Amino acid sequence: MIKQIPAGDAATDLHALPKFSKIDTKSIVSEVSKAIAHCKSTVESVVESADVSYTNLVEKLEQADDELSQLWSPIGHTNSVVSSDELRSAHDECLPLLSEYSTYLGQHEKLCALYQALQESDEYAQLDTAQKKVVDNAVRDFKLSGVALDVEKKQRFAKIRSELSDLSSSFSNNLMDATLNFVKHVEDEADLAGLPESAKDAAAQAAEQKELSGYVFTLDIPSYLPVMMYADSEALREEMYIAYSTRASELDTKNGKFDNTDIINKTLALRYEMAQLLGFDSYADYSLATKMAESSEQVIGFLEDLAARSKPQAQKDLEEIEAFAKSEYNKDSLKAWDYTYYSEKLKQQKYAVSDEQLRPYFPEDKVISGLFEVVSRLYSLRIVEVEGVDTWHENVRFFEIHDAQSNDDFSKETLRGSFYLDLYARAKKRGGAWMDECRVKRTNASGKLQTPVAYLTCNFNAPVGDKPALFTHDEVVTLFHEFGHGIHHMLTKVTVGGVSGINGVAWDAVELPSQFLENWCWEPEALRFISGHFETGEPLPQDLLDKMLAAKNFQSAMQMVRQLEFSLFDFKLHQLPPEQADVQAVLNEVREQVSVIKPPSFNRFQNSFGHIFAGGYAAGYYSYKWAEVLSSDAFSRFEDEGIFNPDTGKSFLSNILEKGGSQEPMELFVAFRGREPSIDALLRHSGISSEAA
Repeated sequence: MIKQIPAGDAATDLHALPKFSKIDTKSIVSEVSKAIAHCKSTVESVVESADVSYTNLVEKLEQADDELSQLWSPIGHTNSVVSSDELRSAHDECLPLLSEYSTYLGQHEKLCALYQALQESDEYAQLDTAQKKVVDNAVRDFKLSGVALDVEKKQRFAKIRSELSDLSSSFSNNLMDATLNFVKHVEDEADLAGLPESAKDAAAQAAEQKELSGYVFTLDIPSYLPVMMYADSEALREEMYIAYSTRASELDTKNGKFDNTDIINKTLALRYEMAQLLGFDSYADYSLATKMAESSEQVIGFLEDLAARSKPQAQKDLEEIEAFAKSEYNKDSLKAWDYTYYSEKLKQQKYAVSDEQLRPYFPEDKVISGLFEVVSRLYSLRIVEVEGVDTWHENVRFFEIHDAQSNDDFSKETLRGSFYLDLYARAKKRGGAWMDECRVKRTNASGKLQTPVAYLTCNFNAPVGDKPALFTHDEVVTLFHEFGHGIHHMLTKVTVGGVSGINGVAWDAVELPSQFLENWCWEPEALRFISGHFETGEPLPQDLLDKMLAAKNFQSAMQMVRQLEFSLFDFKLHQLPPEQADVQAVLNEVREQVSVIKPPSFNRFQNSFGHIFAGGYAAGYYSYKWAEVLSSDAFSRFEDEGIFNPDTGKSFLSNILEKGGSQEPMELFVAFRGREPSIDALLRHSGISSEAA
């Protein structure tokens, strides 16, 4: 059971947390404007003093920026999870203000000169590793912000930054609106043959909420995916697939009202122009200036090597599905909306296991308490739920993470961090799953330690009727992934904000802790306390566990080449000048090279690829596979030494999680693993045979 304590016993300073219930959309723009003005006046006063010291430069500016961040964070987050027209309008009005401030800061020549002087001073040699890294990152980022450009180019750079911020928000808004716009209303239950009861119950509840009879399906993944996996009606699968794959395109059901095509083209042109202004050949090269990978050639080589190793096995996976559909269902040729359906049938035949059989064994509270047990055993932690905390929705929960010094000690001295947990899909909530910062760990202006706070957000089905929320195993993996990001943020021991937690971590290494934690979802020893039947409490039966583990790498090579398709498309697209960046042509070319399933010509995957057009993954989607090499190799040490070996856990905690962005990721990995990473563990964990490799 998860221990619960009242708000009055919390170690977190709840008064310092955001007051979500008191967010006033009418005052957002003026409050953000005031905070930016304060930040600018702090900068000017620092510059005017001409005091080249760490205290004057880094600490004063970090304090002002942290105040702005703590004001903006709940606004940006709330807009993602309980958006409204008024909130969206105020949020979007602030984006140009924040972009302008970021550009002002990055192009401030006198401020840059002070940082360079500090970097060359005697004091620099006395700074600790984290402090030096903050100074070094700042000098690098000044250059990447165009500080050395002439006045005319600086102005152009600033305009580009502002436009890109607006385009990113518009892309995200269009995608959310296009997703919300589609509703499939089914009245006859016979049309839902094949669908599991859990999916029908959720659809019936969705219909009830819209005051409709029957069933309602949407393009949110918990609603969409069961249709594609289980619905016997090919017509229903086709309708849902077409709606999903044409979202936010000229082909969507609103006749292109939410079309992202122009936004994509403008974004690519502006990114290329920005990179050129700074002297880079392409946006891909510009992107790598802050990453672990050393060159575009290295990234492309890495991805194409993985594709060459994986594609032969992926082709065999595909042929197996097609042969199965032909022999068992007399299906001569498969359409795009057939693959998921027949793959699931094949999986059930081969392994006699499905997500729906497993779902009753992964009720919400059992999974969460099991997750907490895993990290507690690994890193000697205690996690407690705090009741009565102000949140943005009644289903959101709040937790504290403590060092496990004693079972009943939940004091400020043992507090490592806190987090909000928002698990369920709902209208006006951005799709997907993510972790974001609410507050970063740092020592503030008065010398007090500020503990970190995180937002952990998923989009799973809520409880239906008197049943608890029941997760698929894939959803359990997603939750572990996001919690891995969360503990990277919360368990840091770095108290300099710029490199604390996930800050300052190279983007292609930031997925290491998240992908690493996923491994415990597949370990029998961990599954014993992650799973338990929601009615009886019985653990996952051995035969189901054996089948689930046997099915772990079912079609893993196909999944591998799909991710490589996304990665190569993203990176190659960002290598091109705009006149050559024909988005569909680049995507088709990549698919020809690495994919085994070619989607229909109407598929507009790119128009909903928020990771690269509305997130931080532009010319960086390869980071998932890059970091998976790191995470697989890191986990292989636990396989050798024991998956709950406390010494190995302590080593990962002290060398990776607690160090944040204070050192280069390769240094930290080598400190933990004793050598540089090898690709072998990734191939083994993915079930890619050595013959294929």
